[in-house]
Amino acid sequence: MSKLTNQLVIDKAKQLGFDLVGFVKADLLIAETEKLQQWLDKGFQASMGYMEKNLDKRKDVKEILPIAKSVISLTLNYYTPENYSKEEGMGKVSRYAWGKDYHLVIWQKLDELETDLKEIDPEFECLSYVDTGPVMDKAWAVRSGIGWMGKHTNVINPEVGSWFFIASLITNFEFDYSQIIVDHCGTCTACIDACPTDAIVDDYVVDANKCISFQTIENKGEIPIELKGKFDNWLFGCDICQDVCPWNQKFSQHTWIQEFHPHNKEFTHNEVMNFDNQTFKEQFMESPIKRTKLKGLQRNAKFLFD
Repeated sequence: MSKLTNQLVIDKAKQLGFDLVGFVKADLLIAETEKLQQWLDKGFQASMGYMEKNLDKRKDVKEILPIAKSVISLTLNYYTPENYSKEEGMGKVSRYAWGKDYHLVIWQKLDELETDLKEIDPEFECLSYVDTGPVMDKAWAVRSGIGWMGKHTNVINPEVGSWFFIASLITNFEFDYSQIIVDHCGTCTACIDACPTDAIVDDYVVDANKCISFQTIENKGEIPIELKGKFDNWLFGCDICQDVCPWNQKFSQHTWIQEFHPHNKEFTHNEVMNFDNQTFKEQFMESPIKRTKLKGLQRNAKFLFD
């Protein structure tokens, strides 16, 4: 009989700073991958070709870890209450990128968690992911009772909202599995109505081609001219759909993790254009902003302010 119980895993995870923990059987994600395929067929992935790969692994985590029996979903809250300045000509950075790159923070915590659990039971085996592999983190979070998929395609928890990162831990152990939380979006269309580029083309469907986050981070080419004047001064990423969500407005909780507190919240056009490669690398060495590279950040600033 294993010593690893749900409560022990939860306790260990929370000691490391994880906020929510859910458990689900490692079944096939049939409906979820069918929806993904429909999304891909419509070209809503834009230039994110990696989304088209490894559908077999997205559908079945046993293609990743053949001995998989369960998936543990974990979340880490990153919300801090600071607001943007009212100064004209400031380019805003998405809240998730204000501090240290969440991958670096979560990977360290996952390594510690895996070590702790293996010390308790040496037969425990696992593989963990933080949106960097062919694992449908949001789908597993929904199935594990973390929350429901909001119309903006972010997972919402009824007690804390949606300002959290998600990690998935695929394991060879069985657990008592969590209850799914029913969808509480109801008739609310706040996120759909607020999106300035109409990127939420249907309930639970985002067209990346129109999404400010995609255009300012993932897009390596030019931003379509038809989106000019619609970015609401977002320089890197966008939080509009989460900012207007009633669940966030009522239930957001401040993170205790110092690494997520603001360091890179907003920049003027001149600040961005005056960066050279060396200063960019130094300032954003451990920031998600490095993903867009200097060329991309300056492209964004020109699109906003030129």
